[in-house]
Amino acid sequence: IQKDGTFSVVPRMWGGLTNPKELRAIADACEKYDVPTLKVTGGQRLDMLGVKKEHLPGIWADLNAAGLVSGHAYSKGLRTVKTCVGTDHCRFGTQDSTGLGVKLEKKLWGSWTPNKVKMGVSGCPRNCAESTCKDVGVICVDSGFQISVGGAAGMDLKETEALTQVATEDEAIEVVTAFVQIYRENAKYLDRPYK
Repeated sequence: IQKDGTFSVVPRMWGGLTNPKELRAIADACEKYDVPTLKVTGGQRLDMLGVKKEHLPGIWADLNAAGLVSGHAYSKGLRTVKTCVGTDHCRFGTQDSTGLGVKLEKKLWGSWTPNKVKMGVSGCPRNCAESTCKDVGVICVDSGFQISVGGAAGMDLKETEALTQVATEDEAIEVVTAFVQIYRENAKYLDRPYK
């Protein structure tokens, strides 16, 4: 709910990716439900702002019909996995950061946690996905994946701390998933990982 009593609708865009069908569904919903503001978020999604309460069931039905699900923008769970374009398009990319981000997001989506969890996967040490200030960050390097945890970029500002480096994408997924599970089982309610 927003300060004027209207609502924000944020469809999930796995790893920041979208396609023409999803964009058309979002545009059509904005027009159909008279959504006054459509904004690109820092988490690589589109935020539909100013939605009236009575329009929420209809707008979500239309978005769901196009394959879009909630981005859980206000949940105590995984928010986004921010990615850069990695090896697919960037001349500096060392690994498929977008692909890894999508895999992590789909694996961990719907896992409720003590507080929100934000992740980033950067395709090289240039850190375009801001991985070093997320709850969990992955930096792709020539030899594999550097995994760091415990960052913050809100009211508190904290750089992540190195957890480990692994050679393969499968190992990166295993380590990140294990860290999130340890956080789920041991953190106090409302504590972010850095606490």
